[in-house]
Amino acid sequence: MNTAPVVAAVDGSDDSLRALDWALAAARRRSAPLRVAHAWQYAAWAQPDVLVVGPPGPDDDSVLDQARDHLAGRGEGLDVEYTAPVGAPAVVLPELSATAQLLVLGSRGRGGFASLLLGSNSLAAARDAECPVVVVPRPGREVHEGPPAEPGPRVVVGLHVDSPDEAALAFAFTEAALLGARLQAIAAYPWPVTSLAAPGELLPPAVDRSAVEHETRILAEGFLAPHRKARPDVRCDVHALPGDAAGHLVAASRDAALVVVGRHRRRLLAPARMMGSVTQAVLLHAASPIAVVPPAPPEE
Repeated sequence: MNTAPVVAAVDGSDDSLRALDWALAAARRRSAPLRVAHAWQYAAWAQPDVLVVGPPGPDDDSVLDQARDHLAGRGEGLDVEYTAPVGAPAVVLPELSATAQLLVLGSRGRGGFASLLLGSNSLAAARDAECPVVVVPRPGREVHEGPPAEPGPRVVVGLHVDSPDEAALAFAFTEAALLGARLQAIAAYPWPVTSLAAPGELLPPAVDRSAVEHETRILAEGFLAPHRKARPDVRCDVHALPGDAAGHLVAASRDAALVVVGRHRRRLLAPARMMGSVTQAVLLHAASPIAVVPPAPPEE
């Protein structure tokens, strides 16, 4: 059993309280401790001529008091800890993730522009955290309707057959098992495929679409096979779909319990941590909570 805590980041906003609710349920599913964290941006050095006191501790923090009231009567049986680390949230939250099994936060905080779909702290945590990060969006996000879905809980995972993310797949199977949900794997392939014959002249595709779809499905089934073997209790359906992967994942997020996407691996010529365009688009537009999973450490 993983005894690392589930960390919920709070800042007093309604978004962070929704994230706290999600984190509470996640901690219960895992029988894990719940750590509620409020990052204090405390910079006494900015005004050397002003006498200031230190930042409040966890027992004198109004934001943590709000979180305690919000969880009152609902945390029985769980080990709940409240902490108020000092520093910028974009720095503190990734640091907390180093000893966590899950970091949960809302899509927007109290600062910045209310019209933004994703806050800078949420983006930084999803990009830099050591553990999977779940971003809980505001309710009411409208998405295009995807393919018909069976009733019941459903977890969605993106599968890139050219470079499958084993960590994201393993996380998705685990979450589906914990939620008692079926897993929907979305494997998108580029279509239409055209080639340029002369300036302004496009040739029709030289391959058959059904053949591309069949090949995509075969590859996806192969990558999912070991995870199905490890989690025989999880039903996994493969959807090989033409076109934009982000659009299909956002559409599938409608009424889903969770959408799981991977984070880019570090590359030799791009050693900084990055998120791909698909992951960013899903974070911005998906209607369900989104889990961003860091890649597994490379094998030596």
